[in-house]
Amino acid sequence: MSMSLLGIVFGISFFVVTQAQTSGFEVFFIRTILGTNGAIRVSDKFQDMDGTVSKVSYNGSESFLFRSRENARYIEGIEYPQLVREALREFPEVSGISEIIEGSAILDSGARKHTVQIHGLRIKDHIMVSELQNQLIQGSIDMLDTDRSGVLLGSSLAERLRLSQGDRVSLIGGTENQQLRVAGIFETGVSQIDKTRIYLDLSTARSFIGKPFGGSIFQVSIQAPEKAPELAAQMQETLGHRVVGWQEREKVWLEVFKALRLSSAITVSSILLLSGLGMFNVFAIMVIEKNRDIAILRSIGFTPRDVSAVFLWQGAIVLLGGIILGSLSGFLATYGISKIPLRIRGIFSTDSFVVNWDPSHYIWAIAIATVFVSVASWIPARRAAKIEPAKIIRESL
Repeated sequence: MSMSLLGIVFGISFFVVTQAQTSGFEVFFIRTILGTNGAIRVSDKFQDMDGTVSKVSYNGSESFLFRSRENARYIEGIEYPQLVREALREFPEVSGISEIIEGSAILDSGARKHTVQIHGLRIKDHIMVSELQNQLIQGSIDMLDTDRSGVLLGSSLAERLRLSQGDRVSLIGGTENQQLRVAGIFETGVSQIDKTRIYLDLSTARSFIGKPFGGSIFQVSIQAPEKAPELAAQMQETLGHRVVGWQEREKVWLEVFKALRLSSAITVSSILLLSGLGMFNVFAIMVIEKNRDIAILRSIGFTPRDVSAVFLWQGAIVLLGGIILGSLSGFLATYGISKIPLRIRGIFSTDSFVVNWDPSHYIWAIAIATVFVSVASWIPARRAAKIEPAKIIRESL
């Protein structure tokens, strides 16, 4: 019985710890994505070639059939940003809107050159839809706001070109080469962003790319990021532009985290299953060995329900002890793991294990343990309740 108790304790503890880790990294990844690329992206305008078709039914009434936009014709970027911005503001869920102009160029530090992705923006608008202000490791947002020739570089890019705050660089490849000054360096932890992306003032970027009007996109933040797919669909129908939520954009990584969470839950649940099997064996042997005692109890007035309750209460006591000790050890283990140093750079940036303190992890662990222990206790208890006292006493004489 003690081994069964330990199995329940370790099973609940391991379940809580593994779920806290896998969901913790997932939550941190989502926070990084939302803080870098926003919850919703509004981009190209489309023209439906056969999107809406009028249809007349047999009774003469007219209805409309909406087809897919597989054959839609797209126009690159947003032609009238101000009109789209005003339309986006009509959605009460929107909390921030940032206009961005994108392009590519070559950044020349004098000693080395590197291909970069330009993001031209209004910095005060962009900090409303991103965590850029908190991602800066050198410089400040105000320096980019006051200096139209300022540029923010990703940390990997700055390291590769050996640049620091205040250095001068040349931007090559647009309508005209531009001399810029490094206003700051940021680090998102996403390697592809940190080694290729730069942020410029919107007017400076437009001048370099040669697009004085149109051709931009919008990065939008919303109050409830989990509702991005539904809101993106509404915006697409309203605006006539392609609108993508972060769940669709990061679908591959979200599926990976989901698979990891599920596989770890199944693996750790096997510990609870083994504990339940161990308890079943203990109770089954106990019923066999205590046949005469059970018969005596039945003969002095115990009902089958009373006999089964004896075994069920034993299982409940073991389960309760396992839940309390397992939850406590899971909490302490999770806290300890969160303090372990672990440097990760690639899809996000962290210097320690990331855990998610979610009560649902404890609820699921307790529920799984309860099911296994209940079944392991109920079957032997049911068998004990069926013992006929007269037969047992007669066989023992």
